[in-house]
Amino acid sequence: METCAALILAAGKGTRMHSQKPKVLQTILGSPMLACVYKALKPVFGDDILTLVGHRADLVQACFPEEHFVIQSEQQGTGHALACALPMLTQKGYHQTMVVNGDVPLLTEDLTRLFLEKAENFDLAFATLTLTEPGAYGRVRRNGSQVEIIEAKDYDEASYGPPTGEINAGLYLIDCKLAAQLLPKLTRSPKSGEYYITDLVALASQAGARVAAINLGSDQRLLGVNSPRELSDMEEFLRQQIVDGLLDKGVICHAPDLVRVGAFVEIEPGCELTGPCEIYGHSHICQGVEIASHCHIEDCRIAKGARIHSFSHLVQAEVGEGALVGPYARLRPGAVLEEDSHVGNFVELKKARLGRGAKANHLSYLGDASIGQGTNIGAGTITCNYDGKNKHRTEIGEHAFIGSNTALVAPVSVGRGALIGAGSTITHNVPEGNLSVARAKQKNFAQRLLGRDDAD
Repeated sequence: METCAALILAAGKGTRMHSQKPKVLQTILGSPMLACVYKALKPVFGDDILTLVGHRADLVQACFPEEHFVIQSEQQGTGHALACALPMLTQKGYHQTMVVNGDVPLLTEDLTRLFLEKAENFDLAFATLTLTEPGAYGRVRRNGSQVEIIEAKDYDEASYGPPTGEINAGLYLIDCKLAAQLLPKLTRSPKSGEYYITDLVALASQAGARVAAINLGSDQRLLGVNSPRELSDMEEFLRQQIVDGLLDKGVICHAPDLVRVGAFVEIEPGCELTGPCEIYGHSHICQGVEIASHCHIEDCRIAKGARIHSFSHLVQAEVGEGALVGPYARLRPGAVLEEDSHVGNFVELKKARLGRGAKANHLSYLGDASIGQGTNIGAGTITCNYDGKNKHRTEIGEHAFIGSNTALVAPVSVGRGALIGAGSTITHNVPEGNLSVARAKQKNFAQRLLGRDDAD
């Protein structure tokens, strides 16, 4: 939309969340709510999106460094927020702006397009919903062709009559020239001291502008989050939608009520998930992958036919085709498992690559390391990658054998086909094909030499 921009209001404190974190950064299925709003708007508006921030603006900007922001240094209400953004919108040549709150994580592309289609012939249009319990949402009051919005905290039945259940959904399409004309006429609410964008509706009607209240039924996708309970309810609603979608496209979900999949995750048909499990971020799970119960997966790519056994924890890792992980494995950022490699119980990888067919099956830590094809890592092996100031790498060649309880003190390399004796501490490079044993000679002492009484 060449002459229309989206303005996301994300400056509020969210005091009812009882958190120091900005409300729009509260997570829903592992992703910030604001990320879900961007997901809905990007296909419609592309880069024509401004985000208005205020409270802890630095945190929001750091979380989304590629986005365009406007600062509201003092949070004086939604009307003041639009006034802060309008100069930039005008400067960039936008004729209209769609204003949306940053705490509506269920908003979708299709709902956005539906609203814009219904609102395009009006100078000011806003979306409404009809709810049995309107809660803290602004009340919509219609009088013939006239319409106005009264904030819930300002609504007085003695003055306005009983509520109809129609509420303001917080989604607006406003002509920028009309906004420039009306914003100076806003006055502070006598109760809150804030300037409300909702007051523009009555002002626009009085000015003879084309105003529309577009009722979208009771669609929960436009509801905002204002409390921990609402966040929890909305998260569960979204979780059920996502799992239902996976089942419909051919993903097997055992104990589906315990499967949690984020909004940005891609899971191909033919995968098998067993709850409880959690898959978040921008993870991509390819066809034929099996993920057992009690696994946590975040921002990972798992290739075709891999198996993730129970109680494994994977973050920013790559798992190759046919690879096996766990149970009780931990793959930290930068871990890469190539095709048919194995990482077993209580093995941790960080910035380490396990070559094709390589195995680390028991009780090992491999950090800042490269392990060649077909190499076997014995139980209890560790790469000592940190010297107190810097991290160093360990390079292990193809088809090497690292004996149990080995400490590899980086920087160090082990050549192709080398064999390290169990219990060794390796501090120097091991050439290709060599046997290396680095441990003290065993000595046995009679008990009397240790001061013990043989009669005991």
